[in-house]
Amino acid sequence: MNLMLLTVLALSIASLAGCSKTSDQSETKSGKTENTTASNKGKKLNVVASESKLEWVGKKVTGQHNGTVDIKKGEVFVENGKLTGGSFEFDFTTIKVVDLKDTSSNAKLTGHLKSDDFFSAASHPIGKFEITSATPISDGSGNNYKLTGNLTIKGITKEVTFPAKVNINGDVVTASSDFNIDRTLWDIKFRSGKFFENLGDNLISDDFNIKFNITAK
Repeated sequence: MNLMLLTVLALSIASLAGCSKTSDQSETKSGKTENTTASNKGKKLNVVASESKLEWVGKKVTGQHNGTVDIKKGEVFVENGKLTGGSFEFDFTTIKVVDLKDTSSNAKLTGHLKSDDFFSAASHPIGKFEITSATPISDGSGNNYKLTGNLTIKGITKEVTFPAKVNINGDVVTASSDFNIDRTLWDIKFRSGKFFENLGDNLISDDFNIKFNITAK
C-alpha cells in the first residue's frame, strides 16, 4: 500500500508540473509556449507624435468630460512581424478638455485637472507607459495582443494589463487600445467615494478611461 501511494503521489506531482506555466509564457495553437516578456529586440521604430494621440474620459454622477493629452515621444520594437516591446511618454501640461465649449468653464476645468487634485502637471509633467510583456492573442487575426506594462503618473508607477490591436506593416506600426484604470492608485483621490463620504452628486468615478492610437515608423 505504501508503495502504491508513493507511486500515485509521484504521478500527480509530475502531472501538475507538466501543466504549470510561468507568468511570462503563453500557449500557442500548436501547444508550444513562447516567452512574451518584452525583450526590445529587433528593429526600433520611433513614435510619430503628430500622428499619435491619447484620449481620456472622466465620469461623474451628473455627466462626464473628455479630452486629450499630447504624446511627447516613444518607440516600439518589432522582430519577425511581432511586437517585442516599447514605451511612450505623454505630457500632462498639454491636457485639454474637448467637450466644454464655454471658454471660461473650459479654462477652469483644465486648470483644475493640472492641479494637485488631479495630475500635478507642474511637479510631474511627464507620464510614461513601458511595455513589460506583449502576448499575441491566438484568435487568427494576428493583430490582437495582451499588453502588460508599467504606467507612471504623478511619479507613481503601477502595473496595468489591457488588450490592444497592433498592426505591423513593414516599417510602420499602428497600435490602439481602450481601457480603464483606477485613478486612486495614482493618488488622484479628489471626490472619490473610497476616501470621502456623503458626496452625493459631487461624486467622481474612480474609473478613468484611456484611449490611445500610436503610429511608429
